[in-house]
Amino acid sequence: MKQQPSNSVINKLSLADKAAHNWYRFVLSFPPHLVRAYLERFQVTTEQRVLDPFCGTGTTIVECKKLGIASIGIEASALAHFAASVKIDWLPNPELLLQAAQQIETHVLALFAQQGIEDDPLFRTERQNNDTVSTSLRTLDAETAALLLKNAISPLPLHKVLTLHDCLQHHKGKPYYRHQLLALANALKCSISNLHFGPEVGVGVVKDDAPVVAAWLDEVYRMTADLRQLADRHAIPATIHHADARDLSSFIAPQSIDAVITSPPYPNEKDYTRITRLEAVLLGFITSKADLQGLKRSLIRSNTRGVYKDDDDDRWVEPYPEIVRIAEEIETRRIAMGKTSGFERLYGRVTKLYFGGMIRHLASLRTVLRPGAQLGYVVGDQASYLRVMIRTGQILAAIAESLGYEVVNIDLFRTRLSTATKAQLREEVVHLRWHGNSKGLK
Repeated sequence: MKQQPSNSVINKLSLADKAAHNWYRFVLSFPPHLVRAYLERFQVTTEQRVLDPFCGTGTTIVECKKLGIASIGIEASALAHFAASVKIDWLPNPELLLQAAQQIETHVLALFAQQGIEDDPLFRTERQNNDTVSTSLRTLDAETAALLLKNAISPLPLHKVLTLHDCLQHHKGKPYYRHQLLALANALKCSISNLHFGPEVGVGVVKDDAPVVAAWLDEVYRMTADLRQLADRHAIPATIHHADARDLSSFIAPQSIDAVITSPPYPNEKDYTRITRLEAVLLGFITSKADLQGLKRSLIRSNTRGVYKDDDDDRWVEPYPEIVRIAEEIETRRIAMGKTSGFERLYGRVTKLYFGGMIRHLASLRTVLRPGAQLGYVVGDQASYLRVMIRTGQILAAIAESLGYEVVNIDLFRTRLSTATKAQLREEVVHLRWHGNSKGLK
């Protein structure tokens, strides 16, 4: 009997898919091969248009562009929107990008030499090893530093990143600038920082030092190689809006979308803003608590750290008894277990806010879909809230059906281990079809 591939293999980015996708990839992204599978299943042609309303760092949009299919993405996070937008920009001349990067490298390394700093810790001088660097290390102000996980990046790599970032700013407005900035974001995530990514983002081994300019330049080299490969497809239409997926009709034309392939947040306690916080702060996309709060308010409420007193998406769930039942079960179990923290008290409410936001999204989506449009929503069952099971795919399918969508199928994508219950949870693709018969919410 043929052995089934493991979950890690199912979700892995293959070598053949790395061009553009690997410039910066959200750690929880679904793989390009899943997008291709549903484009084929939906029989999407190059005459049609695909939408990803929760596009993250752009997996669906990049893959559509590679295949010659027009696409539109929606993303609320400024950093993710930036990353996805750069990943579909294949117009810059790769030779100019590389030449500019090498000039920046020369300039920054000269600055480091004046400061008694080596970029690569393997070549540190005795003076640097004795902590007698000839300059005060640059750092973040207290308010900005408080936005980061403690020890997310060590002082010396931070100094080097801030110095390199300043030099990049002198190239702002150049056609290659955004690619250089994204290369720094990816280097931060992959090698410069002390972060590690598992079920949650956390701090791993704290490194005193790390190559910064070299790591950044490696990313630029990979980009230039990809740009040479992708340049002939740069004109394929692809647009990404920095917007809220709960309100689509104000910036997408009516009946202009033939297919949707997406993965919204899951209802759990993952604060998605923490996963990209380091890059967002160091590159200037988040500079204050107010910026962070503004980002969280633009997102579907999927965790208690993004809930605010004036949120009202929960008012949309009253017609859905299963959602109300789950929220009440969570609250009943909380009381029985004596859980009294502020976050625990919000478990029932955030469950209703999450599904209320998804109701708003699916209702808004109807106006932009062409009759016959097919949709694939990658979602996962959850048990994060006091081990009460939330069958996300089944509930979203029921919501969609109440709003006039046809539920074609709920396909198993993979299973994954629950950190709360140690049980295998289903990750599914909810396959819907829109026939144009609106009902339910107006």
